[in-house]
Amino acid sequence: MLSAARLIRKQDVCPACRKVLLFLPPPVPGVLCWCCSGRAAVKDPTAVERANLLNMAKLSIKGLIESALSFGRTLDSDYPPLQQFFVVMEHCLKHGLKVRKSFLSYNKTIWGPLELVEKLYPEAEEIAASVRDLPGLKTPLGRARAWLRLALMQKKMADYLRCLIIQRDLLSEFYEYHALMMEEEGAVIVGLLVGLNVIDANLCVKGEDLDSQVGVIDFSVYLKSDDDIGGKERNVQIAAILDQKNYVEELNRQLNSTVSSLHARVDSLEKSNTKLIEELAIAKNNIIKLQEENHQLRSENTLILMKTQHHLEDMENELVVQVSMKHEIELAMKLLEKDIHEKQDTLIGLRQQLDEVKAINVEMYQKLQVSEDAMKEKNEIISRLEDKTNQINATMKQLEQRLQQAEKAQMEAEAEDEKLKQEYVNKSESLQNEFSQKEKQLLQLETDLKIEKEWRQTLEDDLQKEKETVSHLRTETQEIVTLKKEFLKLQEKNKQLKSTCEDQEAALQELASKLSESKLKIEDIKEANKALQGQVWLKDKEATHCKLCEKEFSLSKRKHHCRNCGEIFCNACSDNELPLPSSPKPVRVCDSCHALLIQRCSSNVP
Repeated sequence: MLSAARLIRKQDVCPACRKVLLFLPPPVPGVLCWCCSGRAAVKDPTAVERANLLNMAKLSIKGLIESALSFGRTLDSDYPPLQQFFVVMEHCLKHGLKVRKSFLSYNKTIWGPLELVEKLYPEAEEIAASVRDLPGLKTPLGRARAWLRLALMQKKMADYLRCLIIQRDLLSEFYEYHALMMEEEGAVIVGLLVGLNVIDANLCVKGEDLDSQVGVIDFSVYLKSDDDIGGKERNVQIAAILDQKNYVEELNRQLNSTVSSLHARVDSLEKSNTKLIEELAIAKNNIIKLQEENHQLRSENTLILMKTQHHLEDMENELVVQVSMKHEIELAMKLLEKDIHEKQDTLIGLRQQLDEVKAINVEMYQKLQVSEDAMKEKNEIISRLEDKTNQINATMKQLEQRLQQAEKAQMEAEAEDEKLKQEYVNKSESLQNEFSQKEKQLLQLETDLKIEKEWRQTLEDDLQKEKETVSHLRTETQEIVTLKKEFLKLQEKNKQLKSTCEDQEAALQELASKLSESKLKIEDIKEANKALQGQVWLKDKEATHCKLCEKEFSLSKRKHHCRNCGEIFCNACSDNELPLPSSPKPVRVCDSCHALLIQRCSSNVP
């Protein structure tokens, strides 16, 4: 009856021939019947594959949106419709991939075409960079799966794949001509992906083992009827646990926002500090430049003084030379005057003797002519010497004028030097005042920086405390999940116990005889427990590595206390549960304590 009722549904009708599908297991909704699928396979098997993948994509996207809207919260990576959506998308992207030969093997992966999105869409560079930086990923398929999850969280998957489908020339390097991404079905799937922007997902990509996941489509998810949905009390409990989880996540987000604001404030303070340091360096450079200019002015002043002194010395040497020349000329003039007087006396004597010596007049006539010629030459020399004396007097006057000008220039230079000295003294005093002010400002800034650093340290301590509380809350949520699993197991056991309750009432009489033996065993266990109770409950801060395997704790490798010895272990080394005298329910116990307790219980059994 149930199978007949199921076969009448609209999902179990072949879309090609409109016949009711009467074969078990039931085919996927929207897929052709065996006859029609056989005909389609004969015609074009790749078209049938594309149609089937398109129908599966429609169902997965529709089911994911409906379940997410009814769920009303952010989706985790453990959400089954979300996992099925990623598997279907992986199959769609793998359809028609070209096989590429390498040195070791054949390479066929979807990471190659997804890497193209980084070149076509600049916003996708962050996703590609973060995927490459993930340490746990070793295969290209794992990177592609991480890329799909990050694109869904960013709500940009439809935009990225649309850019990829438009560039069919680039896609032809990775896909065959009949692939889903090269045909119209790929464009339809990309259009359907736009509806996923309504969903909010919070997926932890770092901790998952994406390389070794098996991507198999679970068709039973899409064939469930409305009668299978039940357990309202269970859903209420799950909703309460998820509410607590969302509250913890909101607290974590608020703490992250406060931390980011504090980091921004510290960055702004550091920037202001660097600006002030730069201004101080500029002021120091200005002081150094002014000192250099002062040195240059002093050197120029000394050079001007040296030049003026050298010029005055040259002028004095020229004056000495000209004075010596004047003395020599005066001596020459005196000698010439003596010669003239002597010759005039001789001429007077000769004229007196002319009468007496007429006989000798003829002979002396020639000598007279020669003497007259000499007299003419000497007169010319005298005129030249007079011209030279006039020139020397003119040069003397010019030299005296130059001396006066040089003295005036020296006076002006000395006055300018005094002015420059006064200006330098004033500038140095003003610069010293500015330097003292800058030093005061620096001291104030250093004190402010110390205060800010102390405040930042206190905030970092508060942050560490908040992180510890968050980790503690996460461990408590994990324990709640384990308690929930145990509660479900106990419910099933309760049903079984109700059925076997009547049988056990008959066996109660036999158990009464064994109670005494069990009491003796409990006393032995209590004694062993008393010996073990001397051990101390270790704090979370004191443990950084696992006690057994000595692996370092991280976000993925959590800390767990052994309820027997109090030491801290990882999940792999403390995945045991035993009832203890302190708690009748089974609690977490490390491997060594588990072996020890079981050995003691077995030794007490006769």
